[in-house]
Amino acid sequence: MRVVIAQCQVDYAGRLTAHLPMAKRLILVKSDGSVSIHNDDRAYKPLNWMSPPCTLSVREPGADEAATTADVDPWVTEVWEVTAATGDKLQISLGEVFHDSSHDLGIDPGLRKDGVEAHLQALLAENPDTFGKGFTLVQREYQTAIGPVDLLLRDPHGAYVAVEVKRRGEIDGVEQLTRYLELMNRNPLMGEVKGVFAAQQIKPQARVLATDRGIDCVTVDYDALRGLDNSEDRLF
Repeated sequence: MRVVIAQCQVDYAGRLTAHLPMAKRLILVKSDGSVSIHNDDRAYKPLNWMSPPCTLSVREPGADEAATTADVDPWVTEVWEVTAATGDKLQISLGEVFHDSSHDLGIDPGLRKDGVEAHLQALLAENPDTFGKGFTLVQREYQTAIGPVDLLLRDPHGAYVAVEVKRRGEIDGVEQLTRYLELMNRNPLMGEVKGVFAAQQIKPQARVLATDRGIDCVTVDYDALRGLDNSEDRLF
């Protein structure tokens, strides 16, 4: 990972356009090629980013760039151009650089789920019909280039279904599954991969975002899966 702290201006052009005026920011370049720009708040969420696959090239600033852009000082030292496979472009104009270092983080062991979430994933793997009649398990922890998908299933028609399992379903989990689906749907051997967001409780905002992105939501009854909640014993 490369960590850069510098004065920078950021311009994004693609499905939408965005502009960040010159300011001091953190830039992360990861080994997968992704580039993200952060300020000193917003927790983990970047101000702008480019997801892989993408390419990064560095060039000297043109004489007309500093002259025609009001908020770029003439002391711009270099310009980074990040181009995605879709043609979207992220241009980062660097001014003064305060820190620039690279670090090999090695292989990450991955997120260790808490006991309930890990057990929930195992129970769903044993009961794929929770998602519908005819669903079958292909693999647990299906590895992608950006992390493991909790469950990979096939629906009754043979189509692949990627399932993200959470104890508490929030927007972050939907974003995570979206990234997996974007990558998996580029694999011509898999065809169209559908997504399912499964959790014991799903927040309304997460459900709205999932629906907007064509991801199904399934609320899971943990006790019922464990066999502790027998519907025949209920009064109501």
